[in-house]
Amino acid sequence: MKILGICGSPRGSKSTTLRLVQAVLDGAKASGAEVELIDVCKLDLKFCRACQVCFKTGKCVHKDDFQGVYDKILAADGIVWGSPNYFFTVTAQIKTLIDRMADAVHCQLLDGKYCCSVVSGGSNYDEVTAYLDRLMLAFGAFVTGSAGAVMAQGPDAIEGAVKRSFLLGKSLVEDIKTKRDYVEQSAIHNVTREHFKSLVKMNKDNWVHEYEHWERLNWN
Repeated sequence: MKILGICGSPRGSKSTTLRLVQAVLDGAKASGAEVELIDVCKLDLKFCRACQVCFKTGKCVHKDDFQGVYDKILAADGIVWGSPNYFFTVTAQIKTLIDRMADAVHCQLLDGKYCCSVVSGGSNYDEVTAYLDRLMLAFGAFVTGSAGAVMAQGPDAIEGAVKRSFLLGKSLVEDIKTKRDYVEQSAIHNVTREHFKSLVKMNKDNWVHEYEHWERLNWN
């Protein structure tokens, strides 16, 4: 079982978000998973330019670090997303990575995976975890849960968030082992899947790669 942690904090080793992502990975490792941490801020990631070439070919036109990260995301059983709260949303680095994954959402390539999110920042950090949770549902993944730290509440709050993050990692592994079915999330998946199948069919002459992907699945 492979769990991939993706941290989008530009603060490096000083980052509270990094502590939370690492705590989730520590919990997952304690439950027997193989874990890996990626610091998105150390990568060369260019902005998506909406050229739709990935819809046609399955490959991005940019020559940077994206494909390596993307391959690891697709190979992982579970994914941990971590970001500070920057103006009520994720950092630019995380958003840049997500924007480059448009082909994955059209093809629902995170189907069968489990994800969780951790965020540090103000009292409204839950707005950011909710945003990440919605994204992962849209990509076809199940969401195990989230954790966050309210920085203004001081060291005790941060330590409490670290402990919750460790337990979240263990829960993530348990969900993967048991293939837990979240009924309400499955209902969202069904609606989302039908939406993207219809969208790809409508654009079949241009989005050749994506049309062929759904054809291989017999549109199931």
